[in-house]
Amino acid sequence: MAETWPALPLDAWKDTYETLHRWTQIVGKVRLVQMPWINHAWHSALYVTARGLTTGPVPHGTTTFQVNFDFLNHELTIRTSMGGMRTLRLGPRSVAAFYRGFMATLEDLEVPVRIWTTPNEVPDAVPFDRDTERASYDPGAVTRFWRALSQADRVLTTFRARFQGKCSPVHFFWGAFDLAVTRFSGRVAPRHPGGVPNLADWVMRDAYSHEVSSAGFWPGSQGVEEAAFYSYAYPEPDGFKDARVRPREAYYHKDLREFILPYDAVRTADDPEAVLLEFLQSTYEAAANLGRWDRAALERAESFSPLSASERGS
Repeated sequence: MAETWPALPLDAWKDTYETLHRWTQIVGKVRLVQMPWINHAWHSALYVTARGLTTGPVPHGTTTFQVNFDFLNHELTIRTSMGGMRTLRLGPRSVAAFYRGFMATLEDLEVPVRIWTTPNEVPDAVPFDRDTERASYDPGAVTRFWRALSQADRVLTTFRARFQGKCSPVHFFWGAFDLAVTRFSGRVAPRHPGGVPNLADWVMRDAYSHEVSSAGFWPGSQGVEEAAFYSYAYPEPDGFKDARVRPREAYYHKDLREFILPYDAVRTADDPEAVLLEFLQSTYEAAANLGRWDRAALERAESFSPLSASERGS
């Protein structure tokens, strides 16, 4: 039986990670340009599925199409509302070759799309159509990544359900290659300074137009060279970095200005879900209490419980 919370050492799949990151950006940018702009760029994200990642339905005139990454069979499938379907095999191939094959397939399905070919949120932004260096694909590593991602998605969704104020979906941002969920206080935030590599400042200002407490999962990134869960607040309230959060393995990263909990501390715990929820809840409470959020209005009462089976059927 597959390991529920698999090991995910970054060094073991870094080349595949970099290749897959660019592939998800290509697919994500197709969704980005076809969808109407939704606040905080929520329209651009991908979503975790039972087999990988999906764009969900994407409009193209009066047609709709959907792109699915299958990280079990290692296929990319494109389906249209007109009945068309094509499948591309996922394996070792360059970013440039993936870009050409994917775009040609969209055109063949009569849903052609043009995107800006420069990657976002990465310092080495070689345009997709010229990137022949990144060409790795380790199927086992990709499956392990997806299994970790699906567990993170499940627990983040449980955490999201505790909040009744404005809150994002649990979604995968292909820019930073992270799974995230964001809670909002309801108050306007100070103007974000921007400065993210290869990302327009106005996009960041739209994303952080209002106060947030945000948490999520990375398989590893610049500044944290290991898979980890994170939690931060914008604007960061006074005293946040010194807040006592749980579990004991969590720490404040002074450069990222975020609390970090190593993925290994979660996956090796006796109860990974409880440990992760403890981290998510304690870091949120630090942000909300120090930021003076109206928690009584924003959070669901502890007595809340789902409908019983008989109530659902009535």
